[in-house]
Amino acid sequence: MSTTIPIGPFHPVLEEPEYITLQVEGETVVSADIELGRIHRGMELLAEEKTFDQDVFLVERICGICSASHSWTATLAMEDIAGITVPDRARYLRTIVHELERLHSHMLWVGLAGHIIGYWTVFMWGWKYREPVLDALEAITGNRNNYAWYCPGGVRRDVPDDIWPPIVKAMDEFAEKTNLLIDVILNDPVILCRLKGVGILSKEDAIAYGVLGPTARGSGVDIDVRRDESYGAYDEVDWKVIVQPDGDCLAVGVVRLLEMIEATKIIKQCIKKLPKGEIRNEVREIPRGEGIGHIEAPRGECFHFIRSNGTNMPERHKMRAPTFLNIPSYRPRVKGETISDATLIFAVIDPCYSCTERMAAIDSDGSRVANGHDLIKLSHQRTEWLRKNL
Repeated sequence: MSTTIPIGPFHPVLEEPEYITLQVEGETVVSADIELGRIHRGMELLAEEKTFDQDVFLVERICGICSASHSWTATLAMEDIAGITVPDRARYLRTIVHELERLHSHMLWVGLAGHIIGYWTVFMWGWKYREPVLDALEAITGNRNNYAWYCPGGVRRDVPDDIWPPIVKAMDEFAEKTNLLIDVILNDPVILCRLKGVGILSKEDAIAYGVLGPTARGSGVDIDVRRDESYGAYDEVDWKVIVQPDGDCLAVGVVRLLEMIEATKIIKQCIKKLPKGEIRNEVREIPRGEGIGHIEAPRGECFHFIRSNGTNMPERHKMRAPTFLNIPSYRPRVKGETISDATLIFAVIDPCYSCTERMAAIDSDGSRVANGHDLIKLSHQRTEWLRKNL
């Protein structure tokens, strides 16, 4: 007899309200259904009521972790309409901030993954190592999140040269700590048992579901907007796209860890090659027309479409975040896995986390079987069992 476990709309593993229904037989998940659209903040309608410059501040609030991603994507769409070129110094400054955000996002995920599997040391290390990255973002932009940094034509503020040496040092230390985490994860038998072979998304399914970012690259799909349709300064520095073939939770984790090493390389090269000159080309108006912007956010391709009717406000502003495409891939990933791995498999696509939980498992007689805390507890119990029995 199957049991239904509804996850959401509010749950610690979910970025925003989404509803997932698991059908389980015993401890095994036999199917999953996902419903989106549980919340609508009206961002696209609000964008039509604000000026182009105000829109950049608005889209920063789509996601606090990826605020640079959305603001850069929106400015690229505006620049596409107007045929605007960006000064070289601004291109490099944009790239530095964007890669710092990638470090911030990936290391936050590492910490939360440690929490879900019951490795509190990994959780504390991850969030501790993330702090110097936030300090660097604050030194450059003035803010740890929602940077108010990007604008049509360039960036809003220049930065003095004396801030770069401490940031280069911080990147060297960050890379050292990340290599330590990689060593811990790849040599810990319990972590390997929790991640290796769990939640597999085949390359064929990854392509069929149209997944993006580390979710795709962890399944052997070699895509990255930074390389494939280069923007910023990515084609002027040396780095490589990280791809892993196995498609399991471990592969996606390894992609994010190694991407952090590559990001530190990009940041240091951009600082070393940072050109002198202007930081912004003046933009007097956005003419009538349509434009697109897309960049490689930490979770994958972020896409914005803007239509201008010649006024100072967009007629249409369409936004698509990568999580929208990555979430449906949970269905093939979780099928055949155990309940104790269900939260970990969902977390591997890196949705943001809600601070409120409302979840229950309902048996056929209507009795409450488990809530979200119970499922996290099951995950921790599985880790402890592996520790004792390996």
